[in-house]
Amino acid sequence: MQHQTITGVEILGEISPPYQAIITPEALTFVRDLHRMFQKRRLELLEKRQVRQQQINAGEKPTFLSNTRVIREGAWAVAPIPADLQDRRVEITGPVDRRMVINALNSGAKVFMADFEDANTPSWKNVIEGQINLFDAIRKQIDFTADNGKYYALNPSVAVLKVRPRGWHMEENHVLIDGEPISASIFDFGLYFFHNAWALVKRGSGPYFYLPKMESFEEAQLWNDIFVAAQEAIEMPIGTIKVTVLIETILAAFEMEEILYALRDHIAALNAGRWDYIFSCIKKFHQFSDCLLPDRSQVTMAVPFMRAYAKLLVQTCHKRKAHAIGGMSAFIPNRKDEQVNKQAFERVRADKELEASTGFDGTWVAHPDLVAVALVPFDAALGQQPHQKDKLLADEHISDAALIDFTIPNATITEAGICMNIQVGILYIESWLRGIGAAAIHNLMEDAATAEISRAQVWQWLHHQASTNEGRLIDQAYYEDLCKGEIEKIKSLVGEKRFEEGKFTEAIALFDKLVTQENFDYFLTTDAYKLLLTQEEVVS
Repeated sequence: MQHQTITGVEILGEISPPYQAIITPEALTFVRDLHRMFQKRRLELLEKRQVRQQQINAGEKPTFLSNTRVIREGAWAVAPIPADLQDRRVEITGPVDRRMVINALNSGAKVFMADFEDANTPSWKNVIEGQINLFDAIRKQIDFTADNGKYYALNPSVAVLKVRPRGWHMEENHVLIDGEPISASIFDFGLYFFHNAWALVKRGSGPYFYLPKMESFEEAQLWNDIFVAAQEAIEMPIGTIKVTVLIETILAAFEMEEILYALRDHIAALNAGRWDYIFSCIKKFHQFSDCLLPDRSQVTMAVPFMRAYAKLLVQTCHKRKAHAIGGMSAFIPNRKDEQVNKQAFERVRADKELEASTGFDGTWVAHPDLVAVALVPFDAALGQQPHQKDKLLADEHISDAALIDFTIPNATITEAGICMNIQVGILYIESWLRGIGAAAIHNLMEDAATAEISRAQVWQWLHHQASTNEGRLIDQAYYEDLCKGEIEKIKSLVGEKRFEEGKFTEAIALFDKLVTQENFDYFLTTDAYKLLLTQEEVVS
């Protein structure tokens, strides 16, 4: 417990000597002031999310907004995009641990998105050390020596750095402002911006961000106002901040142009955050039995509602001179099985060819070995051009109904799909509770988004008593039987010792609660964060 040193600020996390470079009085004053200015609006917007959910539950389907038609029909474009964000054909994402930061910046990707959100367990240690790692990387003073003696350091040429703060729904319970937890979004953004904005500008780049999980253009307006206030506070020209917004909620898909407009001085691109988007579709329509989705593996970018979403995103971005960035390929190469790699690389290449041919200007990968694979179709589509914003998809008409028609021809729910969701859900939550937010599971880099799909689908199938392709009713008894089997498989997979010493008891209990309770929880990380705080003995 640290004594309060800044008026209105109380730090409940440890401030060790290395942390003092980040947790400075000036930085705390900066984030405190932002929180005080914008917390009320943040809470009001979160309340609006609940109202929107109640309206959907009552049968009110989302549509394109009538009161913002003037924006969609107006002639405007986003502000000019900096030179180092013009070519984004392959981006890599990952957590903010020291070795990952070095490897990602060295990967050959055009951009590295350092992630404080879905790929990061927000323990105090991870959050603050992540800030330290980025501080050091920007100043080219970062290195790392692994336990086996291998040394890591930055190459002369590295990827452009973008940072993803946590979403609006998250709080940072280790820092209290006027007695309440600070917004995690403001904390992550504010610390990074305060310490690094001018350092980045002096190096020919800038403070660049990815913004997650927004559900309305009003939430984008809130970010825009925070950016204006932050830039004014350090006397930085308005518009120096550049952001990419992840369109990873079904409601945001109906407001893409409005989001671009709200952030037009600060925005460079929209991104098709596919996994969270699928989760959002399940979440928003969880009460409706005619909105059941099949096995996760069958919900590809080629199915109708995902094609509608992808085409609308490209069309919207290019109409307004913004980049359109494609979704994640989460495959992790298997060092021992080249046949697995060959098949996976073919699927990744096909996925990226579809994105490039649709009109996307770039895409995401989760592993350095995939950068070269993803580059091939984008190099073919773009050639020497940095993007393909001249591809307007003007002949495409995407209706609001197409975005929420979840019909997938020949789709099925299989027992294998249920089992995979149970196993991945438990394995990921256990990893998250151990502080590892990006977990390698079955040759895929799973993060919170894929775990959300896993638990949401099981809830959905169980509560609507769906049937498998073999006609088996998915009821409580069937789920419990499958869950027991998956727990035994996990024990065999990780070993008895690792199972006993890990966080599996807590993970199993949380997964079971999330899928069997009557109410649908909006985010598994909310409950998981409470467990994390208990482990860290932080009282909210």
